[in-house]
Amino acid sequence: MSYPKHLRKLIAVFKRLPGVGTRTAERHAFQLLHWSPQQRNELAQAISAIEENILHCRECGCLSEKEGCHFCSDQRQSAECICVVASPRDACTIEETGTYRGMYHVLEGLLSPVEGIDVSQLRIDPLLDRIKKWGVKEVILALDATLEGDATALFLKEQLSLFSVKISRIAFGLPMGSAFDFIDGNTLARAFQGRNLLT
Repeated sequence: MSYPKHLRKLIAVFKRLPGVGTRTAERHAFQLLHWSPQQRNELAQAISAIEENILHCRECGCLSEKEGCHFCSDQRQSAECICVVASPRDACTIEETGTYRGMYHVLEGLLSPVEGIDVSQLRIDPLLDRIKKWGVKEVILALDATLEGDATALFLKEQLSLFSVKISRIAFGLPMGSAFDFIDGNTLARAFQGRNLLT
């Protein structure tokens, strides 16, 4: 017997989430059937409020609930160093290690011809503008140890060669092909402290 149309639609929506296949999507959908109307309403309200209540900082690209963000307003940050990450989540992961006190810049992705992501879709020009504006002395590339991360780091290195800045990339104590999602805090902290200059 096939599932009702609306249930099939719900399963299809869950399958859009990363790492969620058909079986997991079905479990999530059936779990919602057991929730109370109030619980389902809370979920619906939380999702519908995303667009209005979660903003991207115009300066660094990190997430905020208001104009300006925690990272840009943090007085502990040094303007001499900027850490380049692919997503706001990466900045939060690094911040939790307590090992970095500079500025952040979110690219909003990595170069990926397969996924159709090219230079024009990344926040590279704003990065170069911020380096000029703040007189940044070091740029740390905290990008995934993947082909996409390597390609993006190489492109940024070429772009940054026009500036008199030190360029480094964090070291990874993990095999090639690993992503930020699977790095624990201690490993990330050691990798950050052991970053290498790109020559």
